[in-house]
Amino acid sequence: MEKVEGLKSKLEELEDEYSNTKYNKATNKHLGILRAKIAKTKKDIIEGSKGKKGKGFFVKKTGDVTVALIGFPSAGKSTLINAISNVKSKTASYAFTTTEIIPGMLIYNHAHIQVFDLPGLIENAHLGVGGGRSVLSAARISDLILFVIDATNPAQIDMLMHEFSALNIYVNVERPDVHVLDSKGQGLRIEVNRSLLTDKELQVIFFGLGMPNSIVRIRSKINEDELISLLAGRSIYIRAIVALNKIDLVKGYEKVADDIRSRYNIEVFPVSMISKRNVDPLIKGVYNNLGIITVYLRHRLDKAEAEPLILKKGSTVGEAAKKLHTDIADELKSAYVEGVSVKFKNQRVGINHVLEEGDVLTFIKNK
Repeated sequence: MEKVEGLKSKLEELEDEYSNTKYNKATNKHLGILRAKIAKTKKDIIEGSKGKKGKGFFVKKTGDVTVALIGFPSAGKSTLINAISNVKSKTASYAFTTTEIIPGMLIYNHAHIQVFDLPGLIENAHLGVGGGRSVLSAARISDLILFVIDATNPAQIDMLMHEFSALNIYVNVERPDVHVLDSKGQGLRIEVNRSLLTDKELQVIFFGLGMPNSIVRIRSKINEDELISLLAGRSIYIRAIVALNKIDLVKGYEKVADDIRSRYNIEVFPVSMISKRNVDPLIKGVYNNLGIITVYLRHRLDKAEAEPLILKKGSTVGEAAKKLHTDIADELKSAYVEGVSVKFKNQRVGINHVLEEGDVLTFIKNK
């Protein structure tokens, strides 16, 4: 902790020196060195933050996908997990009822969705207050974040977004298209640069981070801090939705929901877990935002039965076979598909054919 604070002080000094140094030919080289030192210090701060220790949580992932319930104490997370899954989490009207991770299982459209009721966060959780860093670390391994917000205190969403941002967890933001390869000692080569930085600025950053032998391809508009965090391996990009709970206590709750939607570009589901109001639309919303599809595997065309298979959206016939077993994928030649992804019933397709929700497929092996 002391080391990180020292690095932050060093960063302030470097940034002050940089801003107070006038640009001209004589100072150009010095400014470049300062930019490199700033980039290196920022990365060291990110790396140093990894080492903050505290009591962690053991999370065993099961099922097809994982959803983490995140919210402040008494927002209604435990009541929500009780309503949508097979678990019975302790509930009460006072704060800090949940002190450990409580897993439940929601089965929807054949998908086994593991739901984690995480302990409630408090302000400055990203600094470790109230075990917040452990909670947020558990959230990082999830496929979807479900923010549980008390409709009587909608400012909770602002505080949660701040906590996530402080740990470089980007909500509903597409991961930047950044690829860095080893140039095998051939120096730094910037092949594609669509970032918000010039090639010279990129050179300073990569040399400052000790990555002088790299092939760089950046196809996204990304700034310096985002790039450094990404290169340090600390950036997480994750989907999230909001359950706006306790709507029976707030008149005009739709205005509150609309405000959150517009400011954070996030889907909001107004619910009341006490009265079980709007539970079904919330469950459907969870499924639709997990980026998964359900397809059905029929072993023979003359068989009516078909077994469900959960895949990521955009999965191909070959990837479906690989999920079942690598031997099946190795022996796969093509497949018969029936559903929205094809024009005809039992249309024969190749292994690179992209499947859609509800498709029924029968694998054809190499003879």
